[in-house]
Amino acid sequence: MEILVERGVSKGDCLEKIKNKYGAWFTVLREKKYKPPGILGLFSKEKVEVEFFIPAQRGIAGLSNNYKKNQDTDDNTTLNFEEEKKRVLKAAGKNPNEVLKKIKDEKDKEVSQQKILEKLSEIQEKIGGGSKEKPDHPSLIRINQMLRQNDFSDKYIANILDRARRELPLEIIEDFKSVQNHILKWIGESIQIFDTKSREKKGRIIILIGPTGVGKTTTIAKLAAVYGVIESANRSSLTVQMITIDAFRIGAQEQLEMIGNVMEIPVSAVDNSSDLAMEISLHREGTDLILVDTIGRSPKDSIKLGEMKEILDACGSKAEIHLVLSASTKTSDISHILQQFEPFGYQAVLLTKFDETRHIGNIISALSERNKPVSYITDGQIVPKDISKATVVRFLINLDDFRIDRDEIETLFPAAETANFQWSMKEN
Repeated sequence: MEILVERGVSKGDCLEKIKNKYGAWFTVLREKKYKPPGILGLFSKEKVEVEFFIPAQRGIAGLSNNYKKNQDTDDNTTLNFEEEKKRVLKAAGKNPNEVLKKIKDEKDKEVSQQKILEKLSEIQEKIGGGSKEKPDHPSLIRINQMLRQNDFSDKYIANILDRARRELPLEIIEDFKSVQNHILKWIGESIQIFDTKSREKKGRIIILIGPTGVGKTTTIAKLAAVYGVIESANRSSLTVQMITIDAFRIGAQEQLEMIGNVMEIPVSAVDNSSDLAMEISLHREGTDLILVDTIGRSPKDSIKLGEMKEILDACGSKAEIHLVLSASTKTSDISHILQQFEPFGYQAVLLTKFDETRHIGNIISALSERNKPVSYITDGQIVPKDISKATVVRFLINLDDFRIDRDEIETLFPAAETANFQWSMKEN
């Protein structure tokens, strides 16, 4: 005889399933309630499990029916349920004592497992409520407030505080100045700077993309002036070509041409990929730097963004694409912009209007979470004065309420050379 098991939401559900599968001739041995295994089962509703067997002959199953009939009479030979089970098992060729002992052992095991699960549940509740019951150290509470004051994201703050709890011993946490220095170092480590130096060679192409109104055209003019007009001790001025595909915005082409005339830097306008490919081919060999200004597009306009990408593909895979993002962009919009321009495969973010924002934690958080480096920073309208290569120090000194030791952070994050526009002609 084979003992079978059926599970359901109730005993009636189990019996109905057994009838549907095996017919009406079966004998129930045991029923019990259970919960699904594992910790997650602690929060599930109880279900019912029924053990039964199918008699080899109808006469065996009839024993159970006899038992039911006897229940309806006052006959002294009426059997209790336990005796009936023994008789049925014996008739089926099983040792009743062995079967019942097995059932008892399984029940004892079930009770033991239930106790273990209840104990695990208690531990889980203690762990879940532990962080609420035990407050943070005052130094970490203050750091939390300072990070929020600088508009860092919740995720970024949580990562910083978790790292502090893991890595800082109590003697350091007791010293707030030391805690602050560690936090500043970790913030600095999370800021990536785009390596422009290794790319400063003949035939370099820089494309600026981004939403409308972030200052792409003005930034193109600043880059053209810095590289094409201003000379330094390390280099003479470079040959620069400006190309605009922003032929649809009123005055955009005229604005760039006027700037180009003043600086004596040629400007050309295209509106399709074949013309852009031709301009690149004509000027690349004899030009140190080609700057491409693009149409400002809303991050919501995916169709127009796709059309612009098709045009820019003519610049080739070696072109640098910089996403221009205003530092004054609302926190809720930054991540959306970074995401929507992702299909362009931009290698870096160029921050404009750095002087128009009070807090930069939102920018640092978003770039860190998306693993994006920063290439240049602009902080005004003056061409070419208000532009510089991005540095970690530039970000850290703009944090509110942190006591900044300039010499110390410049030692940690040296950037004296990379911050300057030193394009050495010897490298070309």
